[in-house]
Amino acid sequence: MNLLVLNSGSSSIKFSIFAASSGSPRSLFEGDVVGIGSDNATFSFHPTEEKSSPSPINAETPLAAIANVIDAVTQPSLPRIDAVGYRVVHPGPKIDRHLRIDDAVLRDLDSAALFAPLHDPSAVEIIRETMARLPQIPHFACFDTIFHQTMPDVATIYPIPVKYHEQGVRRYGAHGLSCESVVERMRRYQHPIPPRMAIAHLGSGCSVTALVDGRSIDTTMGLTPTGGVVMGTRPGDLDPGLILYLLRQQKGDRDEAVNAVEQLLNRNSGIAALSGLPNDMRNTRKAAEEGNSRAKIAIDIFTRSIRKALGSFSWIMGGLDTIVFTGGIGEHDPQSRAGIVAGLEPLGMVLDARLNVGENRSPENPIQKISALDSGTDILIIPAQEDWMIAVHLQRMMGKS
Repeated sequence: MNLLVLNSGSSSIKFSIFAASSGSPRSLFEGDVVGIGSDNATFSFHPTEEKSSPSPINAETPLAAIANVIDAVTQPSLPRIDAVGYRVVHPGPKIDRHLRIDDAVLRDLDSAALFAPLHDPSAVEIIRETMARLPQIPHFACFDTIFHQTMPDVATIYPIPVKYHEQGVRRYGAHGLSCESVVERMRRYQHPIPPRMAIAHLGSGCSVTALVDGRSIDTTMGLTPTGGVVMGTRPGDLDPGLILYLLRQQKGDRDEAVNAVEQLLNRNSGIAALSGLPNDMRNTRKAAEEGNSRAKIAIDIFTRSIRKALGSFSWIMGGLDTIVFTGGIGEHDPQSRAGIVAGLEPLGMVLDARLNVGENRSPENPIQKISALDSGTDILIIPAQEDWMIAVHLQRMMGKS
């Protein structure tokens, strides 16, 4: 059984083909489309153990991008696709599990776009196009919120009139597939699941999740993926009064004002707004090292927000046994990890500087320990494997696990 996994973002699509007849799904091919909607979009596709140079393509829209993907993965020389799985950020209030997609599910997903306007609309557009192009096989949706359904009411209920809670307004969280993949990989590599753990998923989007015995009990994102800690182009938590202030500053009718503020909060805030630079941590760090004060304060505000979240979770949980860094920044930026943990040393969390920059790591083990010997908390790097986690769920839903 061969599974196509599509993981779409606001301007990119990652895709993989997995073999999943028995045991753990195994990646055969992977690729991506980057820069959708821009003049410099690129496409890559290659066997998983190899690399290829990205090629320029025309990907002005998500539909144009997914057409390139489908053409690539349905070549006669490649394994026949038996099912497709999609990462969808938010299912809305009506869907409470990963499931097979039909017309009713698509209608629910259309409604759920209000909860993740940066991600869901393009994801649903891609789902419809792929289902039309591959109509003879089953299609499944996997959601970033499902992992957080173990959070207690005290972590999900907003202090607003109950009628809104009855409409589905609550804290859902996100990055659940990433967090779940961390827990699953710890199990599969026979690493003990710590009683008290925090996972810092740091990339363009960022969140910190608190877990007890591998189950989510709290997370920084809320109703939508806009809240929580500071992110690449999103501000994280803000004073609700500031949102009202921003709305009152807009001209035009109500819808125009809402759209303008939504654009500001989802695409024009966060590290990029603070630094005045494009959303790329490497370039932001380079600018800070060259004396750019805006880049420096952007990095300081970002690291402080992650440190604050980890510290608060440590406090309410009575300490942390393990911190896991994952996501693009979490896995690949030792300076961010060092800056975050430096402020947590009074809580007994200490990095080993050599391990943090990659010395003495084992390429065979995806679980890399970077804490010092005298650290009271284990600090780990575990690569996020959202696509693999989706393949695992597809395997289960198709009864092949």
